Amino acid sequence: MTREFKTISVIGLGYIGLPTAAMFASRKIHVVGVDVDTKAIEAINRGAIHIVEPDLDIVVQAAVQQGYLRATAVPEAADAFLIAVPTPFKGDNRDPDLAYIEAAAKAIAPVLAPGNLVVLESTSPVGATERMAGWLAEARPDLSFPQTAGEASDIRIAHCPERVLPGKVMRELITNDRVIGGMTPRCSAVAARLYRAFVLGECVLASSPRVAEMAKLTENSFRDVNIAFANELSLISHDLDIDVWELIRLANRHPRVNILQPGPGVGGHCIAVDPWFIVSSAPERARLIRTAREVNDSKPHWVLDQVRAAIGACLMADASRTASEVVLAVYGLAFKPDIDDLRESPALEIARDLVVSHPGPLRVVEPNIGGLPAGMGHAELTSFDAAADADIHLLLVDHREFRSRQKPAKTTLDMRGIWTNQKGTTA
Repeated sequence: MTREFKTISVIGLGYIGLPTAAMFASRKIHVVGVDVDTKAIEAINRGAIHIVEPDLDIVVQAAVQQGYLRATAVPEAADAFLIAVPTPFKGDNRDPDLAYIEAAAKAIAPVLAPGNLVVLESTSPVGATERMAGWLAEARPDLSFPQTAGEASDIRIAHCPERVLPGKVMRELITNDRVIGGMTPRCSAVAARLYRAFVLGECVLASSPRVAEMAKLTENSFRDVNIAFANELSLISHDLDIDVWELIRLANRHPRVNILQPGPGVGGHCIAVDPWFIVSSAPERARLIRTAREVNDSKPHWVLDQVRAAIGACLMADASRTASEVVLAVYGLAFKPDIDDLRESPALEIARDLVVSHPGPLRVVEPNIGGLPAGMGHAELTSFDAAADADIHLLLVDHREFRSRQKPAKTTLDMRGIWTNQKGTTA
């Protein structure tokens, strides 16, 4: 394998690209990482990291010191190219934006050579890998590609989506199975040989890139639908004056029932985004998937309604007070526990809305970041203890630091159920 792939280029050094680059480099394969973020490039070349992921810093530092990993802004020649760039929405219509993939393809096209492998790792709508192949072919008419030359093509192209959990990326990159969909069987086989450099899980070959693309979207849509069921139960339970945490705990005693836990919504770049890619590809058929997305997207608005009701209760309890004197404490901004990732985070969406709608002090407790992101106005990043005297405590993310603490004495709005059975006041 190392003779076939002496140098690997990873385009995009974010939450997936950098761990993947580090993993290949840890197997003593030379890796050139490419990114547009100069600060990220500088950090990596110092042996540091610009994101939070357990154990990643140790691997990156060792790989850089040993000369197997370096970062640059300009693509260089390599034997294999892995594209791990974002696939956001276009504006507000939730159609997938492939501009980053197109830009990455056009950036590597000048340095492609016969025998190279190009793998799209970015989570993508169905057909994105074929479109990438088209962009590469347009840029390099002197080379042949699978869509026209089949097995005899100069360039091999495949799709291999990541399937890892933030906070456990370094372990799951190794242990999880990988789904690989090449544009030809030969493309699939070559890509599988590449990933077997570090993957201990099975490299499962899909019949086409489209199947591999849809598999990743299906996995996250399945999870989204199940979360939507839990979130909808929480709304119904609130209206019926039922403890949803007790309800789910009892229902899950059935041997064939496993209801997930509700929360303030769904975040992250995958579950909050991928189902819309299916909806955009089959808008008339994806009715359940669309509804689940709408349920989860609406949950932050329901949470805000509960906050407004709690503020109103404070004012009714003391008619001399104004809303500007009510102190709110928000616990957690990340999209899931114990990470610093704020992408598509419903907690951040809720906090930003409160910055605009609530005139009083807003204290944010988020132990995984060193400063508040843009758009947080008068909010103050503080510690758990410093927020103790707030009038209303809104828990949005069940970080380990919160799970080990007692519920605040005043009004709490617990959206993750970690304080529900503790003594205190729950609104």
